[in-house]
Amino acid sequence: MRRKEERGGGVLRDRNAGLYLAGVVVSGFGTSAMWLTAGIWVKSLTGSDSLAALTVFAMWAPMLMGPVLGGIADRVRRRPLLIVCNLAMALLLTALLAVDSADRIWILFAVLFVYGTTGVVMDAAETALVAGVVDQRLLGGFNGLRTTANEGMKLLAPLAGAALYARYGGGPVALLDAATFALAAGVFASMRVRESPPVSSRERGRRSATAEGIRQLRAAPAAGPLVLAAAATMLLAGLNGAAIYAVVDEGLGRSPAYVGVLYAVQGAGSVLIGLLAGPLLRRLPERVFAAAGIAVFAVSLGLRALPHDAAVLASAVGVGAGLPCVLIAAMTAVQREVPAAVLGRVSATATTLIYAPNAVALAVGAGLVAFVNAGALLVAACAVGLATAWGIARRPVVGAAH
Repeated sequence: MRRKEERGGGVLRDRNAGLYLAGVVVSGFGTSAMWLTAGIWVKSLTGSDSLAALTVFAMWAPMLMGPVLGGIADRVRRRPLLIVCNLAMALLLTALLAVDSADRIWILFAVLFVYGTTGVVMDAAETALVAGVVDQRLLGGFNGLRTTANEGMKLLAPLAGAALYARYGGGPVALLDAATFALAAGVFASMRVRESPPVSSRERGRRSATAEGIRQLRAAPAAGPLVLAAAATMLLAGLNGAAIYAVVDEGLGRSPAYVGVLYAVQGAGSVLIGLLAGPLLRRLPERVFAAAGIAVFAVSLGLRALPHDAAVLASAVGVGAGLPCVLIAAMTAVQREVPAAVLGRVSATATTLIYAPNAVALAVGAGLVAFVNAGALLVAACAVGLATAWGIARRPVVGAAH
């Protein structure tokens, strides 16, 4: 029995957890396919690289409103909210069938912005709902399997979406994504959940969503430091992302297409650590698991500075395996420590705090690599990462391993 639980069987035997993970696989496939296809679609219709790049920004920009959007998940019942959001997106995506020329590209950007906005709301609702229906002892394993499902879809879906677009155009990709949202709505409708009535805004007080989210994180002895460590790590991940093309071009002398190979290898590392997260979190405190992952990630950044294919490929595995550890640990701690009544806004606040530095670092790093050697930048990032790992590892243990 114990061995099955350690491999993730304990999570999958939980009906609600299994259904939710099935929903992650289904909706993640559609989202990953659309993420790549949107840029290709815009490039094909307009010929503009900058407009194509803006498709990613349109989907990510709503994350900056995370605390406010996450508060929606605290004001209503979460399962019905997820069902409605998924059905609404399934319907909205059909509007993309009208995008057949450059002068209608605004429709695509409008849909992508709503896509990102709805995604923030759903992510907050999902995090809060799972914390209430999945056994706390299984949360670490569950979050690990969720990472595996997400990363697995990122390996497969973009290629499928690009192939479908090349053969039939953007409309069928939009319909595929709409179908995955409809299926996800059916999965959430099948979950057996007893939710407590949402707490009224008067009972929560007059604090803003952002202030309340930050206050709750500061009060959480394990979650707060882990969220800060995750934010610092994602800042370094952004610098790594900005430097990767310079590494491939200047360091290895390869074409930009080689970046796709590195991302595929990185995704494989993330899939692996997702499967191992549950057993490891049952043996290690969250902070130790996170610190070990940050250290692996940091060393991998330093390894990436070496101008050798083997070193860079090994670094891709290390980045993929190390980076998710602090993200899994941070979200597990948030789900475990934050009161259910405000978990939606707090989880969204945590997500914003963690991922916003990544976007900033991508922009800053893109400027830095024009003036600073990419290898030197990666070595500096390695040093900061190791210091972050040391700092989180030295914190007093809060709670036991799960």
